Amino acid sequence: MITRRTFLKTGGLAATGLALGGVGIANSLSSQRQSQQPVYQGRKIKLACIGIGNRGEQIMEDFERTGLADIVALCDVDMGNKQTLKMMSRYPNARQFKDFRELFDKFGNEFEAVSIAIPDFAHFPAAMCAIAHGKHVYVEKPMARTFLEAELMMAAAKKNPNIVTQVGNQGHSDANYFQFKAWLDAGIIKDITKVTCHMNNDRRWHSWDPNIKKLPEGQPVPPTLDWDVWHTTRFWHDYNEKYHQGEWRSWYDFGMGALGDWGAHIMDTVHEFLELGLPYEVNPVKLTGHNDYFYPMSSTILFRFPARKKFPALDLTWYDGVDNLPPLPEGYGKSELAADIPASGVGEIKEIKVNPGKIIYGKDLIFKGGSHGSTLQIIPEEKAKAMESKLPEVPKSPSNHFANFLLACQGKEKTRSPFEIHGALSQVFSLGVIAQRTNSLIQFDAKTKQITNNPFANALLTQEPPRKGWEEYYSL
Repeated sequence: MITRRTFLKTGGLAATGLALGGVGIANSLSSQRQSQQPVYQGRKIKLACIGIGNRGEQIMEDFERTGLADIVALCDVDMGNKQTLKMMSRYPNARQFKDFRELFDKFGNEFEAVSIAIPDFAHFPAAMCAIAHGKHVYVEKPMARTFLEAELMMAAAKKNPNIVTQVGNQGHSDANYFQFKAWLDAGIIKDITKVTCHMNNDRRWHSWDPNIKKLPEGQPVPPTLDWDVWHTTRFWHDYNEKYHQGEWRSWYDFGMGALGDWGAHIMDTVHEFLELGLPYEVNPVKLTGHNDYFYPMSSTILFRFPARKKFPALDLTWYDGVDNLPPLPEGYGKSELAADIPASGVGEIKEIKVNPGKIIYGKDLIFKGGSHGSTLQIIPEEKAKAMESKLPEVPKSPSNHFANFLLACQGKEKTRSPFEIHGALSQVFSLGVIAQRTNSLIQFDAKTKQITNNPFANALLTQEPPRKGWEEYYSL
């Protein structure tokens, strides 16, 4: 384990010349998942899929439904479990790989784009490898695990403007996206100074003991799994089932917790259209079950954003955990569950008292919203009725998120959640995770992109050096 003492001694990635300043960019830089989705016009894009089980399977199906994708290659570190065998039998003519580096080296001339649906920590090397080979990139959220990785991904995309990028927060191509923009342009959404975002469903939570004193003991590696390649850039961990099949999300070493998982589906339109950028302060107001290894059982995190151009300063508070419900304004009413939330390995999300979503507070109006593609409602109901005649018409989305990516690969559209837009939101998550991990308030300078009040927290912007053999992805 990397301790505070050893981390500060080595200076994180600074010791390898990979710190933020060392790369020369510190100061620069759905619709419902229906069976009858529209089939879009145009030639098919040759697509290689990195990660084909669980979520990977779902997005492969979504790409297939558009009628614009020709899946020609399958890549997964476990080409032999029940999930991957299913997709291998569905695409018997697709070339098969366990290591995405071999996919590009041996088959790179045969495809144009990749989908990446692998653990959070592996998004970065896979996406950077794809960009280096000139391939368009669709990557699941969160875009990257660390602040530095998101910075490098944005810089790589900027350096290669002909490469199409898209992050998989699917609501960014649905009614949620178009309504927010239309209401903002019409002056319905204005003077926003406070936002509450919340995820309190038990689908995310495990039952592990927060009094953990060491990482889990090693177990035999499943015979079909390449556990070495699974790690990509991360330092070695002995295999344990608590890291595998989605459980990686809960560990600081591998995932982004509930914030990175759900924040992309809840904060996205608020962050983009209110031009939030990066916060100047992040305060972990409440952390239940804090420990050095996995995410707290519940968290309340306050992000403070400065005034921006035409927008006032804004406080955004994140609530997660089944016992950590946010305060609800009078007239909140029933909490709706978003219709387009995909199932996970543990099944469909269950409706609860307060479903994942957000509350947006303006000077004159309060808005209630869900996650993913859910639209906003004005609350209370009497206020909503009084506003009906003033609400603008909201345009319909011309394409779902998957078609939007493929049409952009054809040159017909621009992606709605490219690295240049989603990257800063991914960095917001990284700052929130640093506050969770250190259990301390952090102060951040957006100009220098440094945490100014805590050297250990600042080192976590870059984290420890990558494993030997994986350093190349940290250089532009």
